[in-house]
Amino acid sequence: MGQTGPVDDMADSKKILVVDDEPGIRELLAPFLERAGYQVETAGDGAAALEKIHSFQPDLVLLDVLMPQVNGREVLRQLREMEDWTPVILLTQVGEAPERALALEEGADDYLNKPFDSNELMARIRAVLRRAHHGRPPLTTARYVRCGTLVLDRTSHRVWHEEQEIPLTRKATLLLEYLMTHPLEVVSRSRLLDEVWGWDYAIGERAVDTRISELRGALGSSASDPVFIETIPGEGYRFIGEVESDP
Repeated sequence: MGQTGPVDDMADSKKILVVDDEPGIRELLAPFLERAGYQVETAGDGAAALEKIHSFQPDLVLLDVLMPQVNGREVLRQLREMEDWTPVILLTQVGEAPERALALEEGADDYLNKPFDSNELMARIRAVLRRAHHGRPPLTTARYVRCGTLVLDRTSHRVWHEEQEIPLTRKATLLLEYLMTHPLEVVSRSRLLDEVWGWDYAIGERAVDTRISELRGALGSSASDPVFIETIPGEGYRFIGEVESDP
């Protein structure tokens, strides 16, 4: 990860807790985030992290998964069991899709695989802080998510628009789910391939474009007149509109 970076306009003295059992990671991340304008504290294990979350009251936690004794997943579980919805980005070297999906279901707001790029880390931090609602669970834990007349059931993988159920392929539904749980965030095609298809799936980035076209057709939208999904030339796609968990 690079050592330099611009001040983040979203920082506004927000507080970040960095939790990692590797001193080198903590010593790298803390000054990097401080230069971006954040207040930063660190912890070297899960038990210390739980204490720091209580005393420091961070706006966001960067939480390593693989730590001795109390690991990151256990810290996350304890927080959510206490109904503490402090935003958490998991830092992990475990990249298998089932592991990542389980982490989100348990209450993580996002995850980032090590090693990671500094620009990607800052983008994820900004995105999570932007969509976080104080005291409320993240969208990744909700069964139903809604944007206006568009409703997605993340358990049954069913979609409704204007009270009519829309038939979609499974990949298109999973793609819509990822975009809706990361609203207003520019997501690259390569990231969507990784998250929705998995890199072991022998396809190219055109598969993403094909499923985006399917979604737009079903939702009565187009690339030139986007309603829910916007194309960002040279970067990827972005779900536009406010997304809420729907009881």
